[in-house]
Amino acid sequence: MLIPKRIFTIEHTKIAYWLDFVLYALAIAVLIWFLIMSGERIGFIHMTFFVLAGLSLWTFLEYALHRFILHKIEPFKTWHGRHHLRPRALILAPTIVSSALIGLLIFAPAFLLSGGLPASALTVGLLIGYLGYALTHHAIHHWPLNWKLMRTKKRAHALHHIQNVPANFGVTSALWDRVFGSYQKV
Repeated sequence: MLIPKRIFTIEHTKIAYWLDFVLYALAIAVLIWFLIMSGERIGFIHMTFFVLAGLSLWTFLEYALHRFILHKIEPFKTWHGRHHLRPRALILAPTIVSSALIGLLIFAPAFLLSGGLPASALTVGLLIGYLGYALTHHAIHHWPLNWKLMRTKKRAHALHHIQNVPANFGVTSALWDRVFGSYQKV
């Protein structure tokens, strides 16, 4: 049986769009449950280190993917360009693609290097970062934001979108924009 093309689309129906958030939240919950049930074998401090490392890794990946892949390499550049043209459209990476990449490029190497528990903890941190990014990005484009920090994020992201300024690639954090000189104050 052939896989339907619809699961590889970047523009989603409302159900498919929100299902992405639900599936990642469930993946986080399952991995956390697994870690709690197995926690004595890895230790709380060790597990926390890997979760925080995964979260930190996500902040860098978010920046690097946005700046170097989504703005420079085809077909991602064209796909991301659709988001820039229609920022309120329900556009995000297909769940099957993002989850496969996370599994192959994050979990699998971590598993080979350090085993299942550290790989799971690292992946939990990364998934928390990814889900936080997805929710923040959605809020920036779709919700009225009264909280000062979120208004600042919205203005920085709007500058990136509206004026097509090659700056402010980080959505959840401006850290890497500051480190690499691509931060533009709003």
